[in-house]
Amino acid sequence: MTATISRSPTPEDRLSSSSPVASSLRLSLAPADAAPALLDGAWWPRSRDLGTELPMLTAALEPLWGRITRVTVNPTHWPVVPRKVPVAGHVVHVGWFLAEQDPHELLLLSYRVGRWNLLVVPPPTDPVSAAWLMSAASSPLGTSTASRLMEQAARLRKATESDRSLEAVWDSEGGHGARDPAVWPRIRAARAERGDRAAVPAATPGRPTGM
Repeated sequence: MTATISRSPTPEDRLSSSSPVASSLRLSLAPADAAPALLDGAWWPRSRDLGTELPMLTAALEPLWGRITRVTVNPTHWPVVPRKVPVAGHVVHVGWFLAEQDPHELLLLSYRVGRWNLLVVPPPTDPVSAAWLMSAASSPLGTSTASRLMEQAARLRKATESDRSLEAVWDSEGGHGARDPAVWPRIRAARAERGDRAAVPAATPGRPTGM
């Protein structure tokens, strides 16, 4: 699987409403010269309406990858899967698989070139998580499946929310909350989740707090 595009869009391209990429289509692709990976990029549709979203996606990809003839999805996250979608003078056939296809992945087939796999970022995803997912999915060194990246993004989001909660406690109590050994495990767990090793020191048995 290789993507025939000269560069990966920058984070600004992915999220800026003034960008040609983002204004009509939120798409991030691996570099054209990248080694084959599990994913060729990510697509962040604005809805779960395939009949509306697919024509714009395939029309944008065809100049890069050749005529897209077939698309397959896992119907888990798509309420309606149309059998055919009209695109710029031709028809794209749409199919679906359950066990055989990752629920967060879109497969595109071109009779001239080959196939590509895109991570589908859920439409309501927050911009920060979406930017991380699109960057990870279009990395030429990526080795994760679409579902694995979704799990990683969820853990990162949870760790960030936990850190913000602990910071709020610290601020509201003037910093005294973190002097209580009872909150240290929560702080260490939150930092471990985000990979921060600078954790609060463990309490020494029998040693009073503050000494």
